[in-house]
Amino acid sequence: MKAFDKLVVLDLTRVLAGPYASMMLADFGADVIKIESPATGDDSRSFGPFVGKESAYFMSLNRGKRSMTLNLKSPEAQELFKKMVKKADIVVENYRPGTMEKFGLGYDVLREINPRLIYAACSGFGHSGPYMSKPAYDVIVQGMGGIMSITGQEGGEPTRTGASVGDITAGLFTVIGILTALYSRSATGKGQKVDVAMLDCQVAILENAIARYLVSGTVPGPIGNRHPSITPFEAFRAKDGYIIIAVGNDRLWEKFCQLVNRTELIHDERFATNASRTKNQKQLKTILDGIFPAQTVDAWIEILDGAGIPCGPINTVDRVLTNPQIQARDMIVEVVHPVAGSLKMPGLPIKLSETPGAVETPAPLLGQHTEKILQDFMGLSKEQIADLRAQKAI
Repeated sequence: MKAFDKLVVLDLTRVLAGPYASMMLADFGADVIKIESPATGDDSRSFGPFVGKESAYFMSLNRGKRSMTLNLKSPEAQELFKKMVKKADIVVENYRPGTMEKFGLGYDVLREINPRLIYAACSGFGHSGPYMSKPAYDVIVQGMGGIMSITGQEGGEPTRTGASVGDITAGLFTVIGILTALYSRSATGKGQKVDVAMLDCQVAILENAIARYLVSGTVPGPIGNRHPSITPFEAFRAKDGYIIIAVGNDRLWEKFCQLVNRTELIHDERFATNASRTKNQKQLKTILDGIFPAQTVDAWIEILDGAGIPCGPINTVDRVLTNPQIQARDMIVEVVHPVAGSLKMPGLPIKLSETPGAVETPAPLLGQHTEKILQDFMGLSKEQIADLRAQKAI
């Protein structure tokens, strides 16, 4: 048994933020019906890299779902969707605000059809405010939300993070909103609308950058790999690569100094406390830069791990996939796609003891399950399905 085995999700999302959210629901057992445009499907089906003609990008975000095609511009399709809503628990969409209303399928309409419905809308700027109708992509909200201004090397250009955190954090917060609404529904019997904005999510994760500005009045900027309030807490070049160390308190600092045979630093007033080390970070980095090249990354990790000093390598993606801890936690899983064949992808980071999730089925082909969903879920006959095709509704 999985946690969401009886939940039915109508998934109208495309590309990344929304599909990431619905993928997590599918991983834990929800029946996620991915509703796609008959002509092209999810835009990300055309994004590389490709395995044959199948998008690895799309397949990595849509595992465990069933795909049906539905032309929501068609009146017949709109009526069919309303009938599906009667049987659904959740609708997830990431259209620009107002699009569902143009289809006649906005929240105010759907909640009259199914008062228990949880309607989750994930958009660039949310369903209120002056920017509501603006289009957005990950890099746009990373820039507007401030995270690019504090990412990168000191004195360098604003830098986008390597992963699409604008989209992914919105997907995560959308799931949190859905789960919160489900919990509320269990008590009240009523659904509600979940409104998540990518820009809001960027502000929510700025953590100490906002705190530092509000307290000091100084606008934070990029500072490379170091922490603004803890020192040493950054990457150093070893003999064969970079190692990260995180000396989070004065006790660890004393232990670290003893380990590297630099006990005089313990009593040096410039470095005696975390506050003084942070104030004199550049001077300390110059000293430590002369220490780490003496050993390889692996040698330093063995030494530091033995003393309980938090540390780690900066792994390339290939090394992440072969890391024994990652493998032990089943964070790389394999599925067999009907066209692309065997595929590896990230597993589930949430481990539940009683109702664990699992990656069991690959991403669907476009419209792969249309007839089965209409027959089994909606009870339509083959003749009725043929009529919908003739009307170009599916």
